[in-house]
This record gives sequence, structure tokens and C-alpha cells, in this order.
Amino acid sequence: MTTDTASAHPFEQLSPDVVMAAVEQLGYQCSGHVFALGSYENRVYQIGLIGQDSPIIVKFYRPDRWTEAQIQEEHDFSFEAQEQDIPVVTPVKDNAGQSVFSYQGFLIAVFPRKGGYAPELDYQDNLAIMGRTLARLHNIGASKTFQHRPTLDVQSFGQETVDFVAEHHLPFEHKTSYLSVCNKIIEHAESTLKNAHNIRVHGDLHVGNIIMRDDMAHLVDFDDARMAPAIQDIWMLLSGNKNEQQAQLQKIIAAYTEFRDFPHHELHMIESLRALRMIHHSGWIARRWNDPAFPVAFPWFADFNYWTHHIQDLQTQLNVMQKN
Repeated sequence: MTTDTASAHPFEQLSPDVVMAAVEQLGYQCSGHVFALGSYENRVYQIGLIGQDSPIIVKFYRPDRWTEAQIQEEHDFSFEAQEQDIPVVTPVKDNAGQSVFSYQGFLIAVFPRKGGYAPELDYQDNLAIMGRTLARLHNIGASKTFQHRPTLDVQSFGQETVDFVAEHHLPFEHKTSYLSVCNKIIEHAESTLKNAHNIRVHGDLHVGNIIMRDDMAHLVDFDDARMAPAIQDIWMLLSGNKNEQQAQLQKIIAAYTEFRDFPHHELHMIESLRALRMIHHSGWIARRWNDPAFPVAFPWFADFNYWTHHIQDLQTQLNVMQKN
């Protein structure tokens, strides 16, 4: 996976006319209704079609992030899940079975529009539903390995991110304290994750990537699918204080074990994975800062005080890691 810091504004050319031309070259007839959906890493549009009540969703992948082979692996993973009746939103295939397309340098995928709502994960049976769904997904994820997509590791999510942020975006006054706390987190995470058993996982399973519909949790956006411990897809479902998270976790475990042995041996990895996500998220914004959408969406990121609070949050997380 590469960063696109050298590419000035990769999505600037995506005017409504260009978006519709890209869709029509795939054989669709656009009605002229183009609605941009909330997405920062890629660009996603809802497109109305002539003679059809339901629009389609078209995703333009960020250039130079994933190769076509990596995107195909993402799609194939979701197709495998769909074949096993796991509720996932998969891309549309053409008559030749192709799901990855290209237009003017962009790799593109088309998805059906699926209605639904984000789940309240602490409400009624939603955690149990997620536990069963993830166990079934992880059974498929463990059946083979990704050949092209990356692994969630300390080097890419931690060290490379810290080096980039320190060199390109960190105020000088914060450099010493930032590097100090991050180096300690990385050292601890290396010890915690060194013997991780990695399988194919969704990789970014926050509530925004779950759609509840007909009492089922539909998983969407496998864009960050990678090799990682199974617990990566589980810890992100937890929220609240320690006692609340423990109660939520017990509900997930009880449901998960209906279909797959729960990875109890990975529970000690949660706080390291949480810390790496905190570091990686700030690095993600830093790497994308030359995309005009990012300063608008994250104006606080350029504030000197952001780094003060970020470093404090990292120190708090380090303290939690050291207590576990």
C-alpha cells in the first residue's frame, strides 16, 4: 500500500459529468441525479437511473492506495461471505463476472443501494447479532489468506505513521513528547502482537459500516479488509467504561461461540490495537491533508492545541496498556 502525498488533488476531476460518464460506460443510463455521499478516503456517489426506482452507489477508489489485485481481494472476500448467506453488501458484477472497473485513471465499483440504519450496539440483541455474524465471517476469513492485501502490524500502523507525522505535520514544540509516548506504545504493542494469529477480517468495523435491516446486521465497506487478529473486528464494537465494555463483551462472546471458538487469547491485544488505531487515525489525516476535503472536514487538526490533547490521550491509553 502506498500513500498519495505526491498527488495534488486526485478527486478534483470528478465533476457530475465525469461521474455520469464513468457510470454510463458500464452500461447504465443516468437520470442526471448525482448525490455525493459522505466519504473521505474514497469518493462515493448515489446515481439515479432512467427507468429504475432504485439508484446505484458508485465508489471511486483513491488513486495509488490499492492495486486492482488488492481491490479484487476485497470484493472476493465479501462474495465468499455472501455465498455463505452472511449479510454483506457486495459490489455488482457485470455479465463477465467483473466487479472492478476503470475510468480515466480511477478504479471503480458499483453497489446496490441498501436502506437501513446504524445499530445501537448496546440495545436489545444487536451485540448478539454481531457476535454471530462475526463468528461466521471469521470462519470464512480463516479459510485462506490474502495474497495482496496488507497485514495490520506495528510497523505500518505505528512506526511508519509516527515517522510521517513527526516529519511532516507535528509542531516542533510537541515532537519530543509525541515521539516519547508513541515509542513506548509501539514497544508495548510489539510485545503484545508479536505472536498474533492473523486471518482475513473486515478491519474497520465501526457502527458506520454496519446497517441494521430486517433484524440482521449487514456489513458494508470492506475497503480496509486485511490480515489481522480476529479481535480487531470485535473490540471496535465496545464502548463506555470498563464495566460496560465487559458486559458488552460477554454478550458478544456468548453469541460468537455458537459458530466459532472465541479468541480469548487475543483479549490482551485490545488496548494495543486501540492505541495503534489512535496513532494511525492522526496519521491518516496528516497523509491526506493535501486533499481539499480534509481541511474542511477536520479543521481542528491544524490547531496547535489538537496535538496537546492528542498526546495526552495517547499517554492515557499507554497507562491503560501498561495496567493490562
